[in-house]
Amino acid sequence: MGLFKRGKVWWMSLNYQGKQVRKSTETTDRRLAEAIQGKVLVSIVEGKFFDKLQEQERTLKEMIERYFEEHGNTLSTAYALRNTAKRLYEALGEERVLAEITSDVIARYKTKRAADGMAPASINRELALLSGAFNRARRQWKWCRINPVSEAGLCPGEVERDRWLTPEEEARLLAACPRWVQEMVLFDLNTGLRFSELAALQWSDIDLQRKLLIVQKSKNKTKRTIPLNQSALAILKNRIRSTKTNLVFYSRCHTRHWANNVWRTFKAATREAKVEDFRLHDLRHTFATRLVQRGKDLYGVQRLLGHKDSKMTQRYAHHSPESLRAVVDVLDITIPAQSGGVGREAVG
Repeated sequence: MGLFKRGKVWWMSLNYQGKQVRKSTETTDRRLAEAIQGKVLVSIVEGKFFDKLQEQERTLKEMIERYFEEHGNTLSTAYALRNTAKRLYEALGEERVLAEITSDVIARYKTKRAADGMAPASINRELALLSGAFNRARRQWKWCRINPVSEAGLCPGEVERDRWLTPEEEARLLAACPRWVQEMVLFDLNTGLRFSELAALQWSDIDLQRKLLIVQKSKNKTKRTIPLNQSALAILKNRIRSTKTNLVFYSRCHTRHWANNVWRTFKAATREAKVEDFRLHDLRHTFATRLVQRGKDLYGVQRLLGHKDSKMTQRYAHHSPESLRAVVDVLDITIPAQSGGVGREAVG
């Protein structure tokens, strides 16, 4: 660490994690600059200074772009999130430093977006991107100390999305999809995988003899096992294995399918098939909805989807009224049989 002058102002030069960082002392007085330097040394020892330094120098755009670089290609909605990022830049300022994005700024942002006519679900999608980037910046990169989105909270009043394919829509959609997308759609409808799990699926994750698929690393960083039905097995048995990759579903270059490319092709197919308001992730919703509609218990569906919290799976409960019939039917056998009917007297 050393002091040097820029014009008349004294600056500090610091080496941190292999990088040289320069910070102004904001004074022309050498003795005051030395005193500030001493305080910084103490802060470094206490582990406080660099948290403050990073969040005062790192910008919103810098944080979100690094988030996309490290995490974006695994998101099934990455293409749409690029547009979401642009809206955040316009509303908050892409060169705004992280320290200036407080919970109050987020609260004002929500109020402004609502006044512009945005639905709570749309606002929350924008906030979800911002919150995800802040969480990574806080936990892994140590760029900031808090997540202001978590402190401000999401918009209330969001209606839970409940969209799944009918058999008729499925037939039209599959007919409109090119073969490579068609196979991925069918496989997802029978396994309920997230797109990131589907794109990363390898032959080493599949046991054809035992009819099992193992998700090695899910969203919540845990493994889960999915039994393969006959439809899923048929797709796998008809797949041509590449000698250049271990991936089950791969591109023409024998590399992983990126979400943006699949999303664009899938979106074009939904338009052609006239399947409205249907997203790639809704294939997973369709898988879960169909299981519940056929009377399968929510705990089993939770295990297949890999939800840690049962509240995530509970959204499908309203699809299973018939599964509750057995609960109320038990009352019939507790009521004594009356030959004349309930509330009627027998005529002698």
